[in-house]
Amino acid sequence: MILHKKTLIKIIITVLLMSSGYSVQAVSKKMCVFDLLGANGPTFSQLKDYKTAALAWGIELELKPYTNERVAAEDFKSGVCDAVSFTGIRARQFNSFSGSLDAVGAMPTYDHLKSVITTISSKKAAKLMFTDPYEVVGVFPGGAAYMFVNDRKIDTVGELAGKRIAILDSDPAQVEMVTFIGASPVGTSIANMYSKFNNGSVDVTYGPGIVYEAMELYKGLKPNGGVIQFSLVQLTMQILTRKADFPEGYGQMSRDYALSQFDKGVETTKRYDNKIPKELWVPISDSDKIGYLEVFRQSRIRLRDKGVYNAKMLKLMRILRCKKDPQQSECTSADKE
Repeated sequence: MILHKKTLIKIIITVLLMSSGYSVQAVSKKMCVFDLLGANGPTFSQLKDYKTAALAWGIELELKPYTNERVAAEDFKSGVCDAVSFTGIRARQFNSFSGSLDAVGAMPTYDHLKSVITTISSKKAAKLMFTDPYEVVGVFPGGAAYMFVNDRKIDTVGELAGKRIAILDSDPAQVEMVTFIGASPVGTSIANMYSKFNNGSVDVTYGPGIVYEAMELYKGLKPNGGVIQFSLVQLTMQILTRKADFPEGYGQMSRDYALSQFDKGVETTKRYDNKIPKELWVPISDSDKIGYLEVFRQSRIRLRDKGVYNAKMLKLMRILRCKKDPQQSECTSADKE
């Protein structure tokens, strides 16, 4: 997407003024930034560009890195930070609509994800991005998440039964999902879910390609493990603010900017996917994919009925999936999302 003309002009003017030695009036705000790799990670790096863009919207951001997402969320909630960047899963407690973007199996590809982010970033959807006092002011792709298994034979829904699966204990959706397929959920945090896989405490974990090297998952994959070549979920990174503390119009300009960076973000996540050795990828058949998708769909419906997933977001994502592939059985199913 191309930035709105007025937004682009503001950014250019701000940069020119700064380079000419003029001071630009901007209000200072602090942003908590969750990144597994801290200040050296891709999310923190991406938000340095966002920080520059925000000057044109009247805000000078101080970025504070966090490697613990829970702490970042708590600091934002308590007012230590004025804005926060963390996963869509964590964002669900602040805005169930945008937080349901990361619903398991809901967005099969980056193309699907771009379509839904484009829709919810529009002015027409602005009211859905606000849950008093919080506003979702940007959604970035966080990478397709895959299952990392310590045994390559664990490649179907049936073979997951009885296996120990690391799940985020802060996310009731994951507990529901794992229990639904007959596996044993092992509660973890992002901080320790990968070390549990590496030391053999769990049989299965999941995450985007970046965790392979960053969390040294090659240790837990030895000698017979693999990475299931099927996306469980399209993860997102979301920026939230307290709307009243930011200038009028900030949220929309920020969402426009975030959308304009979508393709760049996907390129970054794909680079990490490509760092996983080809021999570790475990392909699965089309019939097994269908099995996964139906289990995911039933889980989403159950979680919607329990109030975990937002019904409006699930419906929107179903409409977009069926628009791209109307032959899918879910498009004519009686129990639609």
